[in-house]
Amino acid sequence: MPGTAAGLSAGARTSEAALVDRARRRDEAALREIMQANNRRLYRLARGILRSDSEAEDVVQETYVRAFTHLDGFLGGSALSTWLSRIAINEALGRARGRRPQVELGSLPEAVLEAQIIQFPLSSAATDPEKSMAQREIQRVVEHAVDELPDAFRMVFIARVMEGMSMEETAELLGIKPETVKTRLHRARTLLRENVEKKIGPVVMDAFPFAGRRCERLTEAVLRRLGVGA
Repeated sequence: MPGTAAGLSAGARTSEAALVDRARRRDEAALREIMQANNRRLYRLARGILRSDSEAEDVVQETYVRAFTHLDGFLGGSALSTWLSRIAINEALGRARGRRPQVELGSLPEAVLEAQIIQFPLSSAATDPEKSMAQREIQRVVEHAVDELPDAFRMVFIARVMEGMSMEETAELLGIKPETVKTRLHRARTLLRENVEKKIGPVVMDAFPFAGRRCERLTEAVLRRLGVGA
């Protein structure tokens, strides 16, 4: 979804406005639709800052509760997904500051940073009878390697590569210039190593999954906190 409401088609703007209006009235179907559309992105962004599955889930839940109880503050100046993402990032940064020196995503020394990257398995998945098991192992290695990226590089990589956000949307979300997004993405890919990125291929798109029971559990928890549904 484009980063600003102006980037949405007239139909999309009308549809999103109608969805938000229903959510303001605590329409359960609308609340579920919003959460199911944004759960993975918010979880990945929060986890990118905190590097903790449980804390990231807490952030996503808190993000929805805050957003849904303050929907009058959403004026449509940006896409709903961007507005929710900002809330999640702020919540995650707040938690991170409480446990370690403050991290500013908008600033990072331009010196080339060294990072230890774990080598990926060299065996071909095509000759492995346990392909799904191998993919899960690769996924774990991918997640660990991404976790090892410097904070600012990691957030750009998650937004641009894993979530497929545009350069402009990423820049707006993280409060940096598009040129900085481009530079940091290049640095992130260099640290992950070009040959490694080629080996993982589409598997990177499945890293840090947030679907199925986890997605449903969080959705139900938010609805209970809002007093919606059974």
